[in-house]
Amino acid sequence: MKNLSIIILLLVLTSACRVKKETTPEQETKEAVNRESEWISLMNEKAWKGYNLVVLPDNWAIKDGVIECFGKAGDMGGDIITKEKFDNFELELEWKISEAGNSGIFYHVVESKKYHSPYQTGPEYQILDDAGFPDPLEDWQKTGADYAMHLPNDQKTLNPVGSWNSTKVIFNKGKVEHWLNGKKILEFDKFSDDWNKRRNSGKWDDFPDYGSANSGHLGLQDHGAGVWFRNVRVRRLY
Repeated sequence: MKNLSIIILLLVLTSACRVKKETTPEQETKEAVNRESEWISLMNEKAWKGYNLVVLPDNWAIKDGVIECFGKAGDMGGDIITKEKFDNFELELEWKISEAGNSGIFYHVVESKKYHSPYQTGPEYQILDDAGFPDPLEDWQKTGADYAMHLPNDQKTLNPVGSWNSTKVIFNKGKVEHWLNGKKILEFDKFSDDWNKRRNSGKWDDFPDYGSANSGHLGLQDHGAGVWFRNVRVRRLY
């Protein structure tokens, strides 16, 4: 009888635990709304400024739900960065590029007069017209690559030039993911020996502070081409 009572008590406790863990549809909806409210829209001029400037430069415009780069600055001096800094984050956006175009998305950018461009410090999610770019390309220069560091996998599917593509970049305690059009195309650990080996392989010898920060600005690149971004948003990860 004593053993039976113990079994019944255990069943009651187990059932109570299960009930406690279950969530109602209303709770799930509330949690989803809370997660959605964590996103910060970057679709306004108040969110951006020129690198080493206080205002948005005239080679960029933000209107009608699109951030447009006119490509007037060439490959140096025309990039924009967020006014806020981010450490662990998830960034989502859509983009399209002009024929033979080149651009990129930066993160953990350090702003200082000692640097002329975000790429000297910030890792880059590469954006490119892979098919129409006129010069010979290395794989680490193509869309979705962690520029000069890591290559996309065979899940990469790039829409034709002039079409919108969706991108997601995640940095979470050193774990980095690149996504393109709904598929994860690249992942690596920034705090690994492999990352350090790639970082010190020679490509960044002229930029000794590349990748040195684990917090900084997000950035968009003017590399002399027309580029358009929309639905740009970010959320902090804790």
